[in-house]
Amino acid sequence: MSAIGSADPEVRVSTGRLRGRLEDGVAVFRGVPFARPPVGALRLAAPVPAEAWDGVREAAVFGPPPPQSRLLGSSSASGVDGDWLTLNVWTPDLGDARLPVMVWIHGGGYMYGWSGDPVFDGRVLARDGVVVVTVNYRVSAEGFGHFHGAPANRGLLDQVAALRWVRDNIAAFGADPDRVTVFGESAGAGSIAALMAMPSATGLFRRAIAQSVPGLFFSAELAADIATAVAGELGLPPLAGELARLSPERLIDAGDAVAGKMDGCPQWGVAAHVRTPFAPVVDGEVLPAVPWRSLVDGAAREVELIVGHNRDEYRLFMAISGDIGNIAAERAATALRVLAPDPEAYRAAYLGAGEERLYELVHSDWLFRMPSVRLAEARQRHGRAHLYELTWPAPGMGGDVLGACHGLGLPLTFGNLTAGVARLLLGQEPPPAAADLSARVRAAWTAFATSGDPGWPAYEPHNRHTWIVDTKPRTAAYPEETSRELWAGHTFDPLALGARP
Repeated sequence: MSAIGSADPEVRVSTGRLRGRLEDGVAVFRGVPFARPPVGALRLAAPVPAEAWDGVREAAVFGPPPPQSRLLGSSSASGVDGDWLTLNVWTPDLGDARLPVMVWIHGGGYMYGWSGDPVFDGRVLARDGVVVVTVNYRVSAEGFGHFHGAPANRGLLDQVAALRWVRDNIAAFGADPDRVTVFGESAGAGSIAALMAMPSATGLFRRAIAQSVPGLFFSAELAADIATAVAGELGLPPLAGELARLSPERLIDAGDAVAGKMDGCPQWGVAAHVRTPFAPVVDGEVLPAVPWRSLVDGAAREVELIVGHNRDEYRLFMAISGDIGNIAAERAATALRVLAPDPEAYRAAYLGAGEERLYELVHSDWLFRMPSVRLAEARQRHGRAHLYELTWPAPGMGGDVLGACHGLGLPLTFGNLTAGVARLLLGQEPPPAAADLSARVRAAWTAFATSGDPGWPAYEPHNRHTWIVDTKPRTAAYPEETSRELWAGHTFDPLALGARP
């Protein structure tokens, strides 16, 4: 790769010139608009391409986060001008190297998160020989509220708009627009699964890495009923034209209010049990079907896939809520009744597991583990998928509390072991094993982005090759075969209005 000069780097994109910064040998461009601010006449609408500017635009700071939920302590503060739809680029080479591109889609339960989170800083990953892009998209009611008069899945449409910007502009950053890999975790992985099923995203990426795919997809009827409740918190009908007159913060807060009351809404079924008011909506147009069905039917045939999950996904949520050591038999029985395909079969298959272990297992399986495996199984029908399971236990919170919990892949993926949530997961002083494992994960991910080969065999239904990510990574048959067999007949359809419990 050619060296980047010492001066502030500049590039020209379709809308004008950008001036970035040189940091640790990597050129960084922050806060680059890929769409117009979704305010005023564009509020609750599909994204519109960004306008051109005169002169050189400074790209030194991240754009503001989109308005988002405060339920987990996130601030809903955002730019007053609505300039939320921005992205950031890290490149080790502004020449003609035509490097592979990795576009990160953050998680956050479809309710919060932004591209400027310190754990997503792309410098370490870019130095491994790729161009890294992180993107903002609208979340919570702004991005996923299913209101009359507004397009469905605006957050997903934002992601498509960002990928179109990458296709049209990323060559200016030394990258190859024909080698784009999307990668993401949790709701970001669910978004990637949705993108694979969306006609509007066809051809915008060649490979995908989906880390901990959630099984949360809503039917249009369920999403509309929740949207009616959100609007009702504001004393309004669920009409986009009416709601667009309010500040985004008021709409987001109304979504939070509904999330806090979901236990009292049995007609929302499993969505109420997991207190999730927003998810991608299978509306039949933007998102025609759930991803596993679309892939079986032949969608995204050209897209190569890495997909996987962590062994102890739900342990993080239990630690945050104070539930570890506090799950009574009644709560475990409710969880099995609501989530498990067959509660008694679960108990028989995990004979000897205590109530809390069963509670954790069924939540991990329903939310992340089995949807991830199902995506691999659907992909291998018409293409190639590589499956992994992260089993290395997080050393944070005393060492034995978290296990290989949800979110642990974030610092390992980006190599930022002391930033943001990494401190919770890895402790104030990460052990040497964390740096070594991060290097292994990054090497696999960047090799896949470069050539399509991450270094272990593809998943197939006979021996179910799986990369076990631990202190000494190895390839073995899929370790969670008991759960896989329990869920073999489950279809992961869109969550319906009036469904169980």
